[in-house]
Amino acid sequence: MIPAIHASGLVKCFGDHQRALDEVSLQVESGEVLVVMGPSGSGKSTLIRTFNGLESLDEGRLEVLGIPLNADHDERQIRRIRKRVGMVFQQFNLFPHLSILDNITLAPIRVQRRPRKEAEARANDLLTQMGIAEQAGKYPGQLSGGQQQRVAIARALALQPEIMLFDEPTSALDPERVKEVLDAMRSLANNGMTMVVVTHEIDFAREVADRVLFMDEGKVVETSSPDEFFANAREERSRRFLNQVM
Repeated sequence: MIPAIHASGLVKCFGDHQRALDEVSLQVESGEVLVVMGPSGSGKSTLIRTFNGLESLDEGRLEVLGIPLNADHDERQIRRIRKRVGMVFQQFNLFPHLSILDNITLAPIRVQRRPRKEAEARANDLLTQMGIAEQAGKYPGQLSGGQQQRVAIARALALQPEIMLFDEPTSALDPERVKEVLDAMRSLANNGMTMVVVTHEIDFAREVADRVLFMDEGKVVETSSPDEFFANAREERSRRFLNQVM
């Protein structure tokens, strides 16, 4: 079976040749939940953004769902990948002038050319799945941060992706809103969605991740099961990080 994501020797430089990614290699299997952790500036967000072409590569080889994406940054390949990969960011990026329902149906109608009735039915199903069905007619500014992030997840799911990428999806939320977003993500994982999640949420990683990948200074320091990583991390750098966050 083709892995969902296969990366070999990824290099990404910013500024004075500082390597945000320094020979990163990894593989994510279909149906797997990979949690990516590490200190600020370790390359986590840069890595996950390469998986749908938001960041270009300087070196290395990347295949997402069997579609190659290399340093040439082929826009045709990126479009193919983005049709099959959803992403949720730190900020919600909802259109403030559109209703919640219209935010979710915009891409299915315009990009996938689905009939409005079909797109709206799926959007309502997704809002129900996210626990916010009653918010369909409201506007983003009328919702809490946690509700807006669940709308952002529903919007990504509306395109029926095969992989979901999450870039610190709870970092902009008030503490009391974090749980509702993590619960929605747990539900996705329990239903078999392939997920790569950049997060500092330790309990979520313990419970939901199949593997934890720890990064520092653009490198993969170690990859292991949650039980092994949190109880007995192999590398000293990993242990120092865990001593600070746990």
